[in-house]
Amino acid sequence: MTTSDFSTLKLKPALLSNLASLGFVNMTDIQAQSLPSIIAGEDIIAQAKTGSGKTAAFGLGLLEKLDVKRFRIQSLVLCPTRELADQVAKDIRKLARGIHNIKVLTLCGGMPFGPQLGSLEHGAHIIVGTPGRIEDHLGKGTLNLDFVETLVLDEADRMLDMGFEKALDYIVEQTPKARQTLLFSATYPPQIQSMAKSMMRKPLMVKSAESHSTNSIEQRFYKVDNEQQRLEALHLLLMHEQPESAIVFCNTKKEVQLVADNLEQFGFDALALHGDLEQRDRDQTLVRFANKSASVLVATDVAARGLDIDSLEMVVNYQVAHDPEVHVHRVGRTGRAGNKGLASSLFSERESHKVALLELDIDPIADHQPLPDVDLLDKAPTKAPMTTLMLDGGKKQKVRPGDILGALTNDKRIQGKQVGKIHIYDNRAYVAVESKLAKVALNKISNERLKGRQFRARIVR
Repeated sequence: MTTSDFSTLKLKPALLSNLASLGFVNMTDIQAQSLPSIIAGEDIIAQAKTGSGKTAAFGLGLLEKLDVKRFRIQSLVLCPTRELADQVAKDIRKLARGIHNIKVLTLCGGMPFGPQLGSLEHGAHIIVGTPGRIEDHLGKGTLNLDFVETLVLDEADRMLDMGFEKALDYIVEQTPKARQTLLFSATYPPQIQSMAKSMMRKPLMVKSAESHSTNSIEQRFYKVDNEQQRLEALHLLLMHEQPESAIVFCNTKKEVQLVADNLEQFGFDALALHGDLEQRDRDQTLVRFANKSASVLVATDVAARGLDIDSLEMVVNYQVAHDPEVHVHRVGRTGRAGNKGLASSLFSERESHKVALLELDIDPIADHQPLPDVDLLDKAPTKAPMTTLMLDGGKKQKVRPGDILGALTNDKRIQGKQVGKIHIYDNRAYVAVESKLAKVALNKISNERLKGRQFRARIVR
């Protein structure tokens, strides 16, 4: 047993047992540095990158302190985006599996206010939400934070980047002064230092550069002369690698849409993700990319925060990030869970100064790679392997993943292994099937009865 074992911590037996069942034995660097102090009730400023295990660090801390019998809001976790909030809530529920009757509620913008109000009336132990929506509930008197013992600010730097500073100040004022405050941030700019000074008590500063092994990620750099060549270079790289899943990062919403539109014209199954999308379109975009119905996601950094995408093969920096820390975040989305990853960056002469600021084992300017052969532009891209179907029924109609899977596979024309991910929302559901079976699946879903009724279905394109 080493000091980095979870079993060395003073955690509830139910939490330790659940960690063991999840295969969590050794703590990550940020967990080992912060968890003993978090459990002891200290305020913490933790500088940690994506994938460092920070959610488990604060999640275990607030679950250890939580008293299930006191059915009131004891912990509040603030996140910059709905996607990150949903992921954090999901992770906390997973960590809490060994403790019965814990209620974790998400309160995020882009979702109807009424159902959230109904859920709040039934009470919760832990709230995970975005600053704007939490501020709305506080302003309407529908949320009471008088009994909050632990306040977590996750990705605090991004919340400030997105203009949430006033909302954060207002929310903090509504919580007890005697609370524990945990601040997690990838970077530590002056704004974060100022925020910490105003809302924390003698915080312990911990820092971890660890995210996941960079040995699993190959970084390549390609020099381009102009914007037309940049677009052609992206086309060539995607054709050369043929990734099943790739994210292309752009610096602005306008560029995201322009690049995605061009990739579609080239024949790629490409989607755009940026802040101008309606929430329903955003959900649908993320579902299609996560379930392999689209192979390329073009996104801004803010829009891509908190995405939980399995086995992402490739990241392309269409433009160099304005901040070296953001570059690290982008690159760190590939090569996870022991898989190999590729990060390709395009840069022009005007961006050379940004490239020079990156901490790398190579000299990207001197050692930039030649682009693949232009003959690849004459070939058609490989199509995404899956197609997404949408049903007009979801949680509120009691539709479960098993109902959809059963309807698709009951006559053996479609095998279980030919059905991909199933996502259930309040009033709709999405299911991925192998593209060659899309029409068969659509007919089956449209004609089968689920929960005693028929639901309309369509192929999402």
